[in-house]
Amino acid sequence: MLRVAVPGAAGKMGRTILRVLAETPEAELAAAIERPGHPDLGQDAGVLAGLVPSGVLLTHSLDEAIELADVIIDFTAPAATAWTATRAAEAEVGLVIGTTGLGDAERRAVEKAAEQVPVVMSPNMSVGVNVLFGLLDTAARALGDTYDVELTEIHHRQKRDAPSGTAVRMAEILAEALGRDLARVGCYGRQGHTGARPSEQIGVMTLRGGDVVGEHTAHFLGLGERLEITHRASSRDTFARGAVRAALWLGDRDPGLYDMQDVLGLRR
Repeated sequence: MLRVAVPGAAGKMGRTILRVLAETPEAELAAAIERPGHPDLGQDAGVLAGLVPSGVLLTHSLDEAIELADVIIDFTAPAATAWTATRAAEAEVGLVIGTTGLGDAERRAVEKAAEQVPVVMSPNMSVGVNVLFGLLDTAARALGDTYDVELTEIHHRQKRDAPSGTAVRMAEILAEALGRDLARVGCYGRQGHTGARPSEQIGVMTLRGGDVVGEHTAHFLGLGERLEITHRASSRDTFARGAVRAALWLGDRDPGLYDMQDVLGLRR
């Protein structure tokens, strides 16, 4: 039985992970963590998730939680994730990271942790999105430079990072498939007299509003036709199920930095 600790357990994503864990026979909730001063500290994690009592109380002590766990599933915030990665490495506990918007310092902390423990980090844990990544590579290589490439993404109004980690990864895949330098050709907004669109440009446009869980579309725009590949998430359950699947996959893996392509066997 895999014992899982969940930081940010009282948040929307955290509660979704708690519910998925409760219906996964191979895994169990070992610890539920929230920041010091959180109003739900001390409450039963099962009750917080809308389930029967689990006997696991919400705590603020990451160190105590790590001692009870085999794997941590973290969908919190960049600074918190970096700290969790450091502590997980010290305690030799595996880590699944769904947090997006990590900066260079936070990424370095995760990469250093991966030298000691197995880490799965992905901008999107959805099985469908990871299949989408492969489709984008195939489409870009087949269509080539005669089609303009643009990305759009929509998320709820509370999302903190833009563009989404998934959209950034989509742009990276397209740039690699087309042999372009994303740092040079990426465009993240247009205003005013921009002139003709450069043929090598890869546009990444962000929309925010309402309660949209997540929608990503790649637009391949040619002369006389266009191809659009879209993934729409209607529930956070898809991300939670992917994260739990990744946690189970970690098992006794060697230390290293993995992603959902590894978990799903899609790595080329």
